[in-house]
Amino acid sequence: MTLRAHFLPLPDRTTLEARWRALEARSEASFFLGWTWIGAWLDAYDVRPELLAVIDGDQDVALALVGHAMTPRLLGRTATLCLNQAGHGVVDRPFIEYNGLLTQTGREAPAAQAVLSALAARRDWRVMHLAGVAPGSALLDLPAHRRTKLDDSPVYQVDLEAVRAAGGDYLSLLSANTRGQIRRAVREHGNALPAVTRAARADIGPWLDEMHRLNRGRHADNAWDDDAFRHFAAVIAGRGLEGGEVELLRFTGADGPVGLLLNFIHRGVALNYQSAFAAPRSAKDKPGLLCHAAAVGDYAARGFRLYSLLAGKDRYKQSLATCEERLEWWALERFSPRLEAEAALRRLLKRPISA
Repeated sequence: MTLRAHFLPLPDRTTLEARWRALEARSEASFFLGWTWIGAWLDAYDVRPELLAVIDGDQDVALALVGHAMTPRLLGRTATLCLNQAGHGVVDRPFIEYNGLLTQTGREAPAAQAVLSALAARRDWRVMHLAGVAPGSALLDLPAHRRTKLDDSPVYQVDLEAVRAAGGDYLSLLSANTRGQIRRAVREHGNALPAVTRAARADIGPWLDEMHRLNRGRHADNAWDDDAFRHFAAVIAGRGLEGGEVELLRFTGADGPVGLLLNFIHRGVALNYQSAFAAPRSAKDKPGLLCHAAAVGDYAARGFRLYSLLAGKDRYKQSLATCEERLEWWALERFSPRLEAEAALRRLLKRPISA
C-alpha cells in the first residue's frame, strides 16, 4: 500500500512525546531525531512547527517537524520550509546534525517518497532548507529548480575499537605533531591526563554556569552568551542525564580544573556537543586537547564504538581524529522570478547564499 504523509498542527506535548517515543523505539535514527533532542528544543524555545506524519493505519511510520518562516534573502523575504528547524537564527542555534526523518526501520524508502510527494504538493513555499543531512539523503530528491549546497562539513571521529586494538595507546594513532603537543601539555599537568568526573543531577546547574564563565569572551557569536541557548543546554542535560543519553564531564588535573564537555550518548557513540576549557597556563599547555584525549581514553575503556567531535572544520578536530564522515546543508528552490533575479545578482556580486 502506498503511504501518504500529512501536515498536522502540533499536538499537545504529552501526546507528541508518546507518539515520538513509540516510533523512536522502532527506528535506528540519530540522536538528533530522538525525543531527548526534539523535546528539549521544543520546550526550551517554545516553538510550534507543523508535525509531518507518515501514517499506516493507526501507526506512525515516519515523523518530522517542519518550520515555516519568511527568511531574509538578497531581494526580500522568501517563504521557506525547514526540516526539524524553525527558520529563525536564534531558535536554530542548537544546530541540528544527522537530520532527516524519524522512520520505522525497514520502511525508510516508502516513507521518504511519501514525504517528497507531500512537500511537492504544497504551494506555500519557495525554498526548502535541509540542514545537517547525510550525503545522498533521499530528501534531496525533492523536485527543485535550483539546488544549492550551503555547506559541506567533515564530522571528525575517533575509532575507539582502534584505540583498544592499540592497547589503549590513543596517541600512537595520531600524527607526531599532535602526539608531541599532547605529551608536552601532559607534562604541564603533573605528567598525567586530567581525571574525569561525570555530573550528577545536582551538578548540572553549577557545571553549566562554569562552562558559561569559561566560554565568556572566547568566540565571536558565542552561543553561551545567549540566555536561550544556555536554557536549552540545561534542559537537554537535565533530561538526558536521567536516561544516560547525555553526559556532562568535568576534567581536573593536579593543579585544578582543566575543562568540561557536554556529550550525547547514542548507540555506542559518544558525541561531543559543547566544550569549555580553562585558560592555558603556558604556550605548551593545551587544555582542549587534554580533555578530549582523556575523554577518548574513558569511552574506549567503557566499550564505546566511536567518539565523535560532530560537524566542524576546526583544525584541532582534524588533529584528534582517526576517521571521518560528512554532513551537508542544502537550499532547494522552486522557480520564482524574484529568486531568478536574485541568482543573477549573486553571480554578479559573487555572493553565496548564506547557510
